[in-house]
Amino acid sequence: MKCPRYLLVALLSSLLLRARAADPVLISADPAARRYEFTARASQIDPRALSHPEIEFVFEKDGKPADTERASVDTRVAPQGKLVIWLMGYSAPLFERVNSYGLHAIQVHYANGWFGKFGKEPAPADDKFLGKIRLEAATGEDFSDQVVIPKPDGVMERAFQFVKWLAKENPQGRWEYFIAPDGKGLRWDKVIISGASHGATTAARFAKQVKVDRVVMFCGPRDQYEMWQGLPSATPANRYFGFSHVLDGGWSGDHYCRSWALLGLHQFGPLVEVDKVATPYGNSRRLITAADVKGDAKRAHSSVTPGGAAVKDAAGQFIHEAVWRYLFTHPVEAVGQPVPSDPDCLKDLRKK
Repeated sequence: MKCPRYLLVALLSSLLLRARAADPVLISADPAARRYEFTARASQIDPRALSHPEIEFVFEKDGKPADTERASVDTRVAPQGKLVIWLMGYSAPLFERVNSYGLHAIQVHYANGWFGKFGKEPAPADDKFLGKIRLEAATGEDFSDQVVIPKPDGVMERAFQFVKWLAKENPQGRWEYFIAPDGKGLRWDKVIISGASHGATTAARFAKQVKVDRVVMFCGPRDQYEMWQGLPSATPANRYFGFSHVLDGGWSGDHYCRSWALLGLHQFGPLVEVDKVATPYGNSRRLITAADVKGDAKRAHSSVTPGGAAVKDAAGQFIHEAVWRYLFTHPVEAVGQPVPSDPDCLKDLRKK
């Protein structure tokens, strides 16, 4: 039986519309497949970039470049079509791992020196004070009356300009995939925003404002006197992932647990100690470790990210390899069962 012509036309039209709407797949086509690493200065990539010494956001410090940005990609690995934007100092071990997962990665120079000026006691009356500064530093838009950070100096624009530069310098890496169709910014739905401590906090604040693919928060978020963590979020709550050490002062002081509660992460599974539970950790978004750091709280703070402070086993291998892979690659649709918010976590630290 022949298909009526009108049905055939309708079917073909439907398939065409689906094809147009479908997200293109990023395919690596590098005959000399290898891992690429890049270093560039924000001030040289974008002549509009400015220095802001009043908040320690400068191009040079002690005679050395302070606006260096890093990037890497491994074209030997099938690409996931996701870009990690790291909001802390460059970490070679971290970048090596995310590249091995098939992720592109960049570290951008952005305004974070202001924290030493504004992030001190006593708590300001405005319970979103630091969050506004973070948002301005991330977006380059006017959210705070305490700082002036124009668009070319915010994370969004600096990341965009860096990716455009990378697309020209490294066509093998297919960086152009992360540029929006209109050419005016990044495809933020393909971005994994991540950081540690201060960077984790800014990553979370940014994701509240802009929808991203995922947020990976190491030892954070902080801003323990603020309530922006409970604001409506452009990024769905199941896309936030946190990992902390129990000896970290931010954990023992209830800074992280309260942020995780305000973010609503208890909706996606219980608090999981990764040293006792195997991956996928009950599909939870709240992971902690009590790994041996010799009782050193400062080391504990840094031990959750790949690097010199991370804990190794008797064979000299990092014990949290599975955790790091989980944080960056676990399917966001796979979530644990909701549990009540931790009653032992003090939510209002202003009253402490």
